[in-house]
Amino acid sequence: MTSPSARLRSLSGIKPTGQPHWGNYFGMIRPALQLAHDHDAMYFIADYHALTAVRDPKALAEDSRGIAATMLACGLDPVQTIVWRQSDVPEVLELTWLLSCATSLGLLDRAHSVKDARAKGKELNHGVYTYPVLMAADILLYDTDVVPVGKDQKQHLEMARDMATFVNVAWFGHQAGGTVDDSAPWDGKSLKRPRAIVQDNVAVVPGLDGQKMSKSYGNYIAVFASPKELKQRVMAIQTDSTPLEEPKNPDTCNVFALYKLLATADQVQDLRAKYLGGNFGYGHAKLALLAVAEAHFAPMRQRYAELMAKPNDLDAILADGAVRARAIAKPVVARLRQAIGLPAHPHL
Repeated sequence: MTSPSARLRSLSGIKPTGQPHWGNYFGMIRPALQLAHDHDAMYFIADYHALTAVRDPKALAEDSRGIAATMLACGLDPVQTIVWRQSDVPEVLELTWLLSCATSLGLLDRAHSVKDARAKGKELNHGVYTYPVLMAADILLYDTDVVPVGKDQKQHLEMARDMATFVNVAWFGHQAGGTVDDSAPWDGKSLKRPRAIVQDNVAVVPGLDGQKMSKSYGNYIAVFASPKELKQRVMAIQTDSTPLEEPKNPDTCNVFALYKLLATADQVQDLRAKYLGGNFGYGHAKLALLAVAEAHFAPMRQRYAELMAKPNDLDAILADGAVRARAIAKPVVARLRQAIGLPAHPHL
């Protein structure tokens, strides 16, 4: 059991599927990085998960480095935290199989990812179907205490907790049935059941058309967009037809919603007053948004470009992270193999 004075271990993962946009940054990247202030934070690039859809090997390799460069450019310290490629820790695949042998098909059938694939007529390959098992292995492999999740992702964490319970009953002699007491001390031998940090305060980032920002909708603004591209995207944000001279409602405006994510409280208050005062157009508001966006992202964009220009350095950082991650993962697999009755792995 983690003592009250000890730092909890947090785990976050992100799939390498192209350049991140503002929705990724405000919804996942920035909140995840903030955990490093008071947690022992771990971050992995989920390249195995990307294989359910990605078929371009060059794109996978480039995007994996791109995610690493993004996290570093946004403030991740690879000395104080651990960042690695999922595929560089082979123990995750062994744990996936062991979890699979204690997980019912009924649980997997209830997964949102499986239901969504069926509803949309997407390819339902084995990777998609067992996606929650690999995700559970990602979490349980490192004796994780907490996992930051959005409301729509909480099911994956609950499934990981269920799988840990199944394994603990099957092989560690835990009592079946009843309610698991999470306040009870962890025995240090079985799989640790993590808890969720539900990020209720993370805003839904609107896209150019007012829908949730998403690559699938094509309504996104890339985090590292060039100044020219950034201006084009910001100026394309949809607004209503209220005349210039009339007051405008900032609380229904996509431009203002994005501005609030980047500006100081005083800047937000000043822009709100301009909206309500009239004789202030949406074009002016977009220029204000452009200014705060450029001020916020320009240093990160420069750092990102510097990192991507040195792929060997990125690979070295990820390789070092994998060594440190495996040092945590190996004992977890070793104690599970012992409980199951498998021989000690020669490399553990």
